[in-house]
Amino acid sequence: MRGLLQKRSTRWSERVFVAEGAELLRTALRAGTPIESVYLAPEGEGDPATVEACEEALRCGARLFSLAPGVLERVADTVTPQPVLTVIPMLPPAWDPASGSPDPARQALLVVLVDVRDPGNAGTVLRTADAAGVASVIFSGESVDPYNPKTVRASAGSLFHVPFTVEPDPLALAATLTGRGYRTLAAVVREGDDYAALDWSVPTALFFGNEAAGLGTDELEAIGGAVAIPMDGQAESLNVGVACAVICFEALRQRRQHRS
Repeated sequence: MRGLLQKRSTRWSERVFVAEGAELLRTALRAGTPIESVYLAPEGEGDPATVEACEEALRCGARLFSLAPGVLERVADTVTPQPVLTVIPMLPPAWDPASGSPDPARQALLVVLVDVRDPGNAGTVLRTADAAGVASVIFSGESVDPYNPKTVRASAGSLFHVPFTVEPDPLALAATLTGRGYRTLAAVVREGDDYAALDWSVPTALFFGNEAAGLGTDELEAIGGAVAIPMDGQAESLNVGVACAVICFEALRQRRQHRS
């Protein structure tokens, strides 16, 4: 369990990850996600909601294990862990890599994270993508593992609702998406098109770069287009999660307007 929480290599070799807390367990069950096993600490045995979630997982075929006092604190990656840990098989990717990139006719907006290292930012992007109706999120380059426990927590359950995949090479990904008919845009701080002036009904892959360095020159050249959020204050830039929310909700606003 400690290896699954602390090491990306362990998660990917065993093809499972850990979700912490009864709410994430309930969300996974509501989404129809298979549950491998549930570990319940003594503190959770007196909470009816936690017990109910564990019993539902048991009815769905999961194994349920009761932990001895103090065990959870030794393996969890938080100071005050929630009293239930759930081991879940890795989710199906946004598309089958063997069949190529997604069909732009069915996926109007993709969000691509390139070298985004902060798990909180990545979880916020997943949550934003869920709320804004983004078709899928792609983790590229040296981005954080989407199954990092902090990313899973920060997604607030959206991990189970938004299709996502991992594509290591952002340059190859940009070329592939362009070849499939996607408009590829890089989110930049300045010298990009005003995000609110663009037509977001066009199938688009929106690339966000590293929190500190942004997107590299090679990536910007491969992506081609650029989009920026005009700012009036003194802030140098926006957090990746905030910038993603601003642009994605503009895209949603336009889609809703077109539908009405």
